Amino acid sequence: MILNEISQQSRFWIGVVSLNHVKRAELGGFAQLCHGKSAPLLKMRQGDWLIYYSPRTQIKKGAPLQAFTAIGEVADDQVYEYQMSPSFVPLRRNISYISCREVKIRDLLEQLTFTRMNRNWGYSFRYGHFEISREDFLRIAGTMLSNEQLE
Repeated sequence: MILNEISQQSRFWIGVVSLNHVKRAELGGFAQLCHGKSAPLLKMRQGDWLIYYSPRTQIKKGAPLQAFTAIGEVADDQVYEYQMSPSFVPLRRNISYISCREVKIRDLLEQLTFTRMNRNWGYSFRYGHFEISREDFLRIAGTMLSNEQLE
């Protein structure tokens, strides 16, 4: 299913978000990255794909997780404000998430081009959002999704 839906024009992204925030995003069908900033969301387009990587279960004091935790397709080209509190109005965009399983990054470190043979593989995750290759996306998705979802 997923392989048939990927356009040749699709781009592939990693978003770095704690697991508890990923779960909220999945339930709400949205992406919110880099503490609600617009720049990462504006880079994505309808038909692109987003994989969440969660370094921890909660933002500051959560247990270490270091896993890919969600996958979804950018649903449209709208970036919109969402008022979470009187003083916090982050930007979001709609994502169609697919049911998946968590995958520890350590199981894929030597298979991904952005981590292979890189002792400092975690450095790129510090930016909170970055683009990955189609090859890396398919490798991660292949471990997160069932065979039926991939066909």
